[in-house]
Amino acid sequence: MCPIPLIAWCSGGFWFITILFVFGTAQSQTAPEIRQSLRELGVPIGTIPAGTFNAITDVPGIRVGHTTLHRGHGPLVPGQGPVRTGVTVIIPRDNVWNHKVPAGSFVLNGTGEMTGLAWVEEAGFLEYPIALTNTLNAPLVGNGIISWMLKKYPAIGITDDTLTPLVAECDDSYLNDAQGRHVTEHDVMLALESASSGNIKQGSVGAGTGMRSYGFKGGIGTSSRILPSSDGGYVVGVLVNANHGRRDQLTILGRPMAHHFSKPESSPQTTEGSIIIIIATNAPLTSRQLKRVAKRATFGLARTGTIGRHGSGDFILAFSTGNTIPHYPVERTYSMTIISDIYLNPIFSAVVEATEEAILNALAMATTTIGRDGHRAEAIPLDKLKQLVNP
Repeated sequence: MCPIPLIAWCSGGFWFITILFVFGTAQSQTAPEIRQSLRELGVPIGTIPAGTFNAITDVPGIRVGHTTLHRGHGPLVPGQGPVRTGVTVIIPRDNVWNHKVPAGSFVLNGTGEMTGLAWVEEAGFLEYPIALTNTLNAPLVGNGIISWMLKKYPAIGITDDTLTPLVAECDDSYLNDAQGRHVTEHDVMLALESASSGNIKQGSVGAGTGMRSYGFKGGIGTSSRILPSSDGGYVVGVLVNANHGRRDQLTILGRPMAHHFSKPESSPQTTEGSIIIIIATNAPLTSRQLKRVAKRATFGLARTGTIGRHGSGDFILAFSTGNTIPHYPVERTYSMTIISDIYLNPIFSAVVEATEEAILNALAMATTTIGRDGHRAEAIPLDKLKQLVNP
């Protein structure tokens, strides 16, 4: 409520009082939710130290960008809204087209799509950014990656190779007007141009804007681990788009959470959920070794409770900036530094811990979202979560 100022003055022995009514914008908006990561809640995961930002960007040279689309409310009008979606991009290194990074993948359950994965598996490297978005928008987001690459490398498709963009999808149609395919090439370009290192926004941002996980609001989560010098001092970072799991499966620090939270209101379940896991490291690994690393992320995923349901799309991609694969090498051979397999165990441990924490950070950092037709995804209550894991 605004105070009403009174102005009084005297003229000719008479007092005059003027009341000024000040009309302003009503402060009816709800204050934004204050969200905290697991570590900010005093809940560290695992025993290996996290990096400075506890993010995939702790791996030197990696940049992440988001474009978030959140507009409209009320009943669904297919093609118009409401819109609760976006795109998230990961750039492995500057000029990755000419300085490719070794890469490998693992598909836990294939009810989904990561376009371009066949070439990664065949070639054993990654040569352009990775994009995450919603299912029906994947082709348009792929166009955005292509347009950005053509702008940076105009010889592509003329005197240079062509490309098959790498786009991973999850279904956000419970909250979003999926048929509208609202993520445009411009949105992808914006995410790529604004991509940065350092702190990363998490939760209901970018590709995670309309995602749900374990019966709560889900989305983008990230975490990292720095191995001790005795284990090489390498950095391992993980970024996830969490859209998977059921509330009765959620497990934190080995403790089932189902009986601590009420069940969500019954609602049409359009999918069984999916998760995309991106792993980055500066450890000098081969494509074969990175496939092994990608498989270990499933242990971190399992620690949060999911079973990899029949209808879930669980795609994992791992890459290493520890070596460079030249685009058109002049010499017939080139050199790579390779860690012996017997020294991989600390990296496996780091991946498991960072994956588990990234998923839980996606839950902790997400905000309650009301989407199309009034569909609601509640954020996990942090006060109760903190109480449960820190009794």
